[in-house]
Amino acid sequence: MTEKEKSHKGLIYQPNETELIQERNLKTKKLYEYNNINPLNTEEREIAIKNLFGKVGKNCIVEQPFFCTYGYNISVGDNFFINTDCKLLDAGKINIGDNVFIAPNVTIVTEEHAMNVEERIQGLEYAHPVNIGNNVWICTGAIILPGVTIGDNSVIGAGSVVTKDIEPNSLAVGNPCKVIRSLK
Repeated sequence: MTEKEKSHKGLIYQPNETELIQERNLKTKKLYEYNNINPLNTEEREIAIKNLFGKVGKNCIVEQPFFCTYGYNISVGDNFFINTDCKLLDAGKINIGDNVFIAPNVTIVTEEHAMNVEERIQGLEYAHPVNIGNNVWICTGAIILPGVTIGDNSVIGAGSVVTKDIEPNSLAVGNPCKVIRSLK
């Protein structure tokens, strides 16, 4: 099994092996090009994001600057908007539904280093997918941690650190992020 396959299965893997380094280098080139496209050239930006992400729905806007680990592990639905200075660390899959709005400075992380000190020193890590449902709004500066699912129609408050799944139709805020009321 390759290190990439291990990462997609949630197994411990070595991110600093040749294939993954080459893929990150290619992503770095694509991101440099994307982040330097004239912001008013929406057609060129759209083409570049389709060449970077694994799946892109209709009406996808990714504001610059933007950062990701690989890009191909990111899947976004229709009517997706992500504001400036966002980071999607996608060693694992990031699946985002339709009508999702992500505010500035949001970070979504799928990677975590090993807890065992010897493994951590070797640079080993795990990747756990993040799933974001339809009609979700993630407010400014939120951090979504590995393995989290955010249910449909939810809002994540500014500055929240989401460590556990958020049920659908929820307003959730804080560090750690907790549901404070239903949005039904």
